[in-house]
Amino acid sequence: MSQRADATLARFRIESGKGFRLKDHDPAGKHGLTIGKDDAPELLRQGVERLAELQDKLYAQDRWAVLCLFQAMDAAGKDGTIKHVFSGVNPQGCFVTSFKAPSPAELDQDFLRRHIAHLPRRGEIAIHNRSWYEEVLVVRVHPRILAAQRLPERMVTRRIWKERLEDIAAFERYLARQGVVLLKFFLNVSREEQRARFLERLDQPEKNWKFSASDVAERRHWKDYMHAYEEAIRATAAPHAPWWIVPADRKWLTRLIVVGAIVQALEGLDLRYPVLSEAERAALAEARAALA
Repeated sequence: MSQRADATLARFRIESGKGFRLKDHDPAGKHGLTIGKDDAPELLRQGVERLAELQDKLYAQDRWAVLCLFQAMDAAGKDGTIKHVFSGVNPQGCFVTSFKAPSPAELDQDFLRRHIAHLPRRGEIAIHNRSWYEEVLVVRVHPRILAAQRLPERMVTRRIWKERLEDIAAFERYLARQGVVLLKFFLNVSREEQRARFLERLDQPEKNWKFSASDVAERRHWKDYMHAYEEAIRATAAPHAPWWIVPADRKWLTRLIVVGAIVQALEGLDLRYPVLSEAERAALAEARAALA
């Protein structure tokens, strides 16, 4: 990736939460990018192709693991972004997990356990559609969910959200030290654009299935969610676990930034195909002779 592309992507990357404010990030902003919608298909094709090349080396090298977390308000485009960005990768080395509301059994466990069960192995790319951040987002906005977790009363204090964010930050540091490359994407959609997309889902029969009455109910808590996101990003943004604040009002731009961020991260790993030892090369020569 060129230095110019790296500099452009840096505008969307948050490595320190100090002074971070969501209102400084325009959901429809291009941050100085000169490309337009007409340029997007070819640029996305190139990005997807490059990602596929790097994934092949990642899988063959079998040293690093990659974990992509996607967080957003409803209708921000998580599913579509995942579909388009990862359209060229080999399914053998990539998997997606969509996290819904915890089951009764999961509510009896610590909040990280169900996510740990879906971490990538070395050589793999794992995609989490929603993640452990739901525990400091939706659970924070809706206290009844916290009550359903049946924590000991002395554990539920006014510091619980700060403590959970500390635990998340420590866990992400641990993952980084184990060779897991962590990329956290917040698809930043505006309230106005979300409304337009909800109406589109209602007006087009083939999209009716995407709509839920609860989506409208959650809009009433918009300010609470924005506050929770801001606190989470401030507490957990780090060089080893950066947040990408991705403008989501333009779907084509969202996808370009996400694929660019992943390609940039993989290119920084010095990925290469394994080099065979002399003994292994000799074995290959014997196999060729036998086949001949």
